[in-house]
Amino acid sequence: MASGDCIRYVRIVVNARRVVVIHKKRMEMDLLKVAEQAFAGEKKEFPAFKAGDQITVGYRIKEGNKERVQEFRGDVICIHGSGDKKRFTVRKMSGNVGVERIFPMDSPFIESITVNKYGKVRRAKLYYLRERTGKKARIQERRVK
Repeated sequence: MASGDCIRYVRIVVNARRVVVIHKKRMEMDLLKVAEQAFAGEKKEFPAFKAGDQITVGYRIKEGNKERVQEFRGDVICIHGSGDKKRFTVRKMSGNVGVERIFPMDSPFIESITVNKYGKVRRAKLYYLRERTGKKARIQERRVK
């Protein structure tokens, strides 16, 4: 971004012994994009998955001074956001209790994501699985060529 671009989007108003700087939204959005690009680290490549797929997420956990990778295996029930801010919700059954966890895609603590099964669903958000248990909560497997 050149310095000439900044001047075009900023308007300075002088009122009664004070200077007020008025920013337009376009300028603020451009600055946000520049700041995100400057602080963006290296991106990890993960396999493509959708809602209904069964995945295993390797998540790095610190316990005291030790660090280990814990694997969370379950069904993807929704994917929110776009671009770098994308996050996904994984649901698994632990005994008779359903456990959901939300993972941001750009999290530095995600070690790996592996797709175990590809599910055949007609919806993008599978919140109806929260009320179902047992065989009613199963997702049909999609054949991948």
